[in-house]
Amino acid sequence: MSAVWEGRSLLLRRPAFLFGQNGSILVEEITRKTSGPQDTLGRHLQDLRISVTDRCNFRCLYCMPLDEYTWIRKAEILTFEEIVRLARIFVDLGVRKIRLTGGEPLVRQDLPILVRQLAGLQGLSELSLTTNGAYLADLAPDLKAAGLKRVNVSIDSLDAQKFKKITKRGDLAKVLAGVFTANRIGLRPIKINAVIEKGLNDDEILSLADFGRIHLFSMRFIEYMDVGNANSWRSDKIVTKAEILSIIRRQYPLREMGRSGGTAPAVDFEYVDGRGDVGVISSVTEPFCFGCTRARLTADGRLVTCLFSEKGFDLKSPLRQGATDQQLSSMIQGIWEKRVDRYSEERLEALTANQYDASHRRKIEMISLGG
Repeated sequence: MSAVWEGRSLLLRRPAFLFGQNGSILVEEITRKTSGPQDTLGRHLQDLRISVTDRCNFRCLYCMPLDEYTWIRKAEILTFEEIVRLARIFVDLGVRKIRLTGGEPLVRQDLPILVRQLAGLQGLSELSLTTNGAYLADLAPDLKAAGLKRVNVSIDSLDAQKFKKITKRGDLAKVLAGVFTANRIGLRPIKINAVIEKGLNDDEILSLADFGRIHLFSMRFIEYMDVGNANSWRSDKIVTKAEILSIIRRQYPLREMGRSGGTAPAVDFEYVDGRGDVGVISSVTEPFCFGCTRARLTADGRLVTCLFSEKGFDLKSPLRQGATDQQLSSMIQGIWEKRVDRYSEERLEALTANQYDASHRRKIEMISLGG
């Protein structure tokens, strides 16, 4: 195990100093259930992303660029009851944050019903949703009333024609209407995600940053990643975190704040003039595998332990065959405790050695994972 991993493990196991009633100092090891089980590299299970469908009304170039896919049969999609049952087990294991994803989660019929059920889980501290925003204006009030706390919305361009080119089917005006509706009713903080690809939308970095500053939305710029296989990823399309920040800093001084909670994907920066913040997710050039606490549940009930996984672990079959909650919990814990994923670090090592070929690994497509 490298020094980096040793440092992370040491941090996670540091002693807590507590004061007894008589003023004496008590020392106890931090083994809080809220931290969840640990994998082989000392990373706790704390966050769960649930894909509620593999369907999407867009065909974004970096995510699902083909016009047609072999969709998961409806009978294989987890029901709301099954999702809630598994989510409760994950929360009992220490998960504190759940984010709903897709495909596009808002195409799942009656989604506010699921949100209400999940929001009622004892021990869950945050329930959020990532969306392309096309249906958000209509559904935001019901989602808020059901208990949704906040939303992440994908907007890769503020130019209507370019937006249509990137999404193939998207209407920027409808997405913006959804964002402003969500903001008005209090689904905040709103985070705007933008995947930056060289030669496509890298000329809009500053305008997207300005959009966030004007409306006090948190912009999240994302390096173009090799998620799945359909997007024909090439490293020369990457606009790096350093390049993104350089462009913004020419106009606005920034102060680094780090990763929220020490484990968030984005490195956050605040504008020195006080006009909000901006973050960069740099999975390619600055991997953050060491702090990854996220598990993913696909729409057909597979537990996936890395965004770049080749496969998942079937939870649906034992669930439908009568497994008890304890059996499912033990299965999940066992999978996590064997987790060794550090794909982004391995990719950077291979890229640095000029030995990386994205096509050599058949990864699960983004439409099944939801990011």
